[in-house]
Amino acid sequence: SGVTRNPNFAKLAGGYLFPEIGRRRSAYIEENPDMADRIISLGIGDTTMPIPPHILSGLVEGASKLGTKEGYSGYGAEQGMGPLREKIATVLYDGIISANEVFVSDGAKCDIMRIQQMFGPGVVSAVQDPSYPVYVDTSVMMGQTGEIAEETKQYENIVYMPCTAENEFFPDYSSLPRADVVYFCSPNNPTGAAATREQLKGLVETCKERGSILVFDAAYAPFIRDPEVPKSIFEIEGARDVAIEVNSFSKYAGFTGVRLGWTVIPSDLTFNDGSLVRDDFNRVMTTAFNGASNIVQGGGLACLDPEGQKEINELIDYYLENAAMLKEAMESIGFKVFGGDNAPYVFVQLPEGKSSWDMFSEMLEKAQVVTIPGAGFGPGGEGYLRLSAFAPRDSVIEACSRLKEAMVATA
Repeated sequence: SGVTRNPNFAKLAGGYLFPEIGRRRSAYIEENPDMADRIISLGIGDTTMPIPPHILSGLVEGASKLGTKEGYSGYGAEQGMGPLREKIATVLYDGIISANEVFVSDGAKCDIMRIQQMFGPGVVSAVQDPSYPVYVDTSVMMGQTGEIAEETKQYENIVYMPCTAENEFFPDYSSLPRADVVYFCSPNNPTGAAATREQLKGLVETCKERGSILVFDAAYAPFIRDPEVPKSIFEIEGARDVAIEVNSFSKYAGFTGVRLGWTVIPSDLTFNDGSLVRDDFNRVMTTAFNGASNIVQGGGLACLDPEGQKEINELIDYYLENAAMLKEAMESIGFKVFGGDNAPYVFVQLPEGKSSWDMFSEMLEKAQVVTIPGAGFGPGGEGYLRLSAFAPRDSVIEACSRLKEAMVATA
């Protein structure tokens, strides 16, 4: 055509991480077709357990209503059904936020891009390093960054906040250049680190002092079992003045394919001209989104019933047991391991000088186990592998057995 390509897309480094994992897995199977049935994936964080009965009944009821004259509904409010927004505010936040501060959506990942659209190209973003690739890639797509530096693999005009074993995977934002928007995920993907109350208190205070907005990704909050680890940034005093929170039912209830999430923007949060951030996000939602599926929101309501909460806790316990098995297996091989306690991810430190993509290939070839190379989460992830606890139990047991046998001399 005669249309000029958006130059920001030309800045993006290679393909998005997870399709690249799929490509390499497919290439291995093509070269080793007899191994196809042996592949076990501890890679992408996709849930594998069926949706539990009570939560499923909410989805079924939501679909059935559409077949009746009395129950049929068309377009709903772009911000989400009133009863679901109310239930999120009361059940998950214990009333520390209001229902009108909740925006129901089709998932946290989509909302991160909507948040980026709201902020536009003129802001500087800060990200944890390593971090979930969406924060960086959407910043690039929006035109916030310069080119990627070949040597550091970092983009100009992004503040990278080092998260290392030495700082317990919690960044010292106060020692780094100021950013307009700070993206922070806890429990963290990929490191599995869960920030304490004191750590988050310091982060909120620094954002307040610097006039930064904190975008807090709480998608893994239900995995928190430690009472000293907050499940929401709004448990921290002063957070309503500086923070946005994104969350999702994906990991709560196995909704990765169902698609339902939410974003909380407090009415206290303003831009420097005094205008409400919530109002601008509402404009994005009402302009570019027609609301989450009515059927799916019925499932969301069921998630927040007492029966649904019980089912969610049982699902989370199952995946945390998987994480404990993976952690034990990798430690028994001799690796140093992080995460896996308040998170579904186990972050494995590799021997010095060992490339994470090389270790990915080695585990695939020797044990037919798919992992995620830490380098895929940014330069700070080099030297680590991420293992996901979302596989079925029998697959986790088999993977642990194979890895113990195949990798014992590697650590």
